[in-house]
Amino acid sequence: MRAFPRAFVAAVLAVGATLPALAVEPPPEFGTDWDDPRTAVPTVERPATASCTVRIVDEKFDDFTPFTGTFTPPAGCPGPWHKVVLRMEGKVQGVQYDRLGHLEVGGVTLFKTSTPEPSRDGISWSVEKDVTAYAPLLRQPQPVWMLIGNVVNETYTGVLDVQVYLTFYAAQGRQTPPARTASDVLPLTHPRREGSALVGEVTVPQNTTRLIAEVYATGSGGGCEEFWYITAPIVVPYSCPADAGPYREVQIEVDGKVAGIAMPFPHVYTGGWSNPFLWYVLPAPRAFNIRPITYDLTPFAGLLTDGRPHQLRVSVLGVPEGRPGWDLPTNVLVWRDASAARVTGGLLQHQVGALTNDSDYALVDGWHQVDTQGGQHLRVSGYLRTSRGWELTTVEQKVSNASMHRWLGDMENPDQLLATWNDTSTVTVVGRELFPTVSRSDKRFVLDGLISVTPENRLTTTITLNDAEEAFELHGLQPLTHRKLSDVFTGEAAYTLSVPRAQRNAVGTSTHRYKVTGFPGDCYDRSLSSRNGYITEDVQRCD
Repeated sequence: MRAFPRAFVAAVLAVGATLPALAVEPPPEFGTDWDDPRTAVPTVERPATASCTVRIVDEKFDDFTPFTGTFTPPAGCPGPWHKVVLRMEGKVQGVQYDRLGHLEVGGVTLFKTSTPEPSRDGISWSVEKDVTAYAPLLRQPQPVWMLIGNVVNETYTGVLDVQVYLTFYAAQGRQTPPARTASDVLPLTHPRREGSALVGEVTVPQNTTRLIAEVYATGSGGGCEEFWYITAPIVVPYSCPADAGPYREVQIEVDGKVAGIAMPFPHVYTGGWSNPFLWYVLPAPRAFNIRPITYDLTPFAGLLTDGRPHQLRVSVLGVPEGRPGWDLPTNVLVWRDASAARVTGGLLQHQVGALTNDSDYALVDGWHQVDTQGGQHLRVSGYLRTSRGWELTTVEQKVSNASMHRWLGDMENPDQLLATWNDTSTVTVVGRELFPTVSRSDKRFVLDGLISVTPENRLTTTITLNDAEEAFELHGLQPLTHRKLSDVFTGEAAYTLSVPRAQRNAVGTSTHRYKVTGFPGDCYDRSLSSRNGYITEDVQRCD
């Protein structure tokens, strides 16, 4: 890789130009080794203050035994902290599938991930995540639990050598003040599975004024629910049936009332879409850092401050009864009123729109085709009596999914999907200040993919995934923040099936572009391109 002087790079980025292409000549096809996996996602920004790093996991995962340990806050950085950053580093060599990883501290899920598939010569990779939101949990010693379930035998030889670190950055002065976080971070107590749902309890402090739930929802495990977006109604001749088709919705209920709705993200792991050659170097969006769905449950806070446990239920609509595959670890973040011993309130409005979910099947020019349209709407309002007076919070959510899935013949070849998911959430708070505060998030996920196999047994996968979001916050008419995210993967790879690895003659190209604009903050825009396992271009620019 060609190196460039820092001053030159800074000057180029300052004027919004592009860096020259990397001087790499890729091989004519995949060999036994390739570049280490990476993404175009920016590293977590760090302040220039004193810091301390604690290693909380050091394990070689070769079976389904979890790592257990104890986290102790660093004596040299007692807090308050401006930022806390998690970093996972991994190495693996040989032959191995993609595996899912799950990290808990104090029973709270801090991080979920999937792993890259290795080369025979070995790869290393790393993932960073800003975990400042969990700082209240990290002020005390906590048990640590991590599992990356793995199978190692004569065929699958890759042992996952993983370390996880937490780095604490001290707050200092006005430029790096203590982070503004929740007062408490709580796991669910007494969690249990009920079909595809997770049910547990939470007891919140009696002076709670704000309540956020996080759900790390993933369809996984290699069965049909890992590829839930291509399932078809049971009356349709397709290998992954589902009662009502591919529509999935992640709901959360509080004491039996629907409190939040969301579209799940269509995660594609590094062996996905029958073609690991697509993902060896550039993974799909979110594959290495699985983000939680967040639900604002503040309208229900006034009903939960009685000091008693209350039930939370997280479920995935559309999953056939008895089918495994969904993982739904859930956390609760709580903000307290420091000037009140007890906050009271109640619900003012609770409207759950009718769920629509229509999958129509037809033969179109010889193709089997399933067209799906689904969606739902929710509006909830609740009030609180706090030390600052009355506060009214309204949460309005609207979700929808549209997809066209088609295939040819009993062998489902070719097999094609074009699907879009829209997820809009608006939170309005009145009474806390003179003017209302409005926060809005518009998410849009797109998956456009095609798998085909020739008579010569040559499999080709072409795919585009787009993870997009526009979010803003207003105080009265004054904009406080505005952010646009575009995270796009495009790729095509082909190889020969049912032959030894050396005879697969695999080829592939891919590009990952991650772009964030808005304020406050600078523009970030980076794209990486690969061919046959090697990075060929690394471009950084801002329009």
